[in-house]
Amino acid sequence: LSNIACYVENNCDFVMGTTGVDAPAMKKEFESGSNYAVIAPNMAKQIVALQYALDQMSNRFPNSYKNYKLKVTESHQSSKADTSGTAKAIVSHLTKLNGESFQVDEIEKIRTPEAQIAFGVPSDALGGHAFHTYSLTSEDGSVSFELQHNVCGRRIYAEGTADAVMFLDSIRRSHPEKRLYNMIDVLEAGGMN
Repeated sequence: LSNIACYVENNCDFVMGTTGVDAPAMKKEFESGSNYAVIAPNMAKQIVALQYALDQMSNRFPNSYKNYKLKVTESHQSSKADTSGTAKAIVSHLTKLNGESFQVDEIEKIRTPEAQIAFGVPSDALGGHAFHTYSLTSEDGSVSFELQHNVCGRRIYAEGTADAVMFLDSIRRSHPEKRLYNMIDVLEAGGMN
């Protein structure tokens, strides 16, 4: 929150990718100013688009995977202590599809290099990666669906951040009433450079 307070105090427009913050407190701090911002938990446009598609699917077809067991495995660099925010978001959509509860602590987190390599992470990406696998399997095991997104390095996040900066620059020139945006707004504006 201290970064947002600084941006608000100095009336500086900004783009911020962040997870694990108190969203209501962050929004309250932001609203005390007059600047513009894009704030999102994930800056990777393609992953945000996937999350949005799963959200739409889960709202249109709830329980379409009823009684399918969900298994989630995610691997990030060993310095990441918390569970992936992306995994949490996608799980929230998948549980609408299978109609079952799934707790965050059920997400398997892989943080040791040996296990990461066994999971398919290239050794040169151990210091910066995000590998996720979501599996839905029927009760009798005869049908399974798997969704996977794997990122090596940080380029995808940097590209999304650059697009968010360009989006924010174009938006603020027209001085709209809305001041707080997210990556869905960037995608809807065609911000896919």
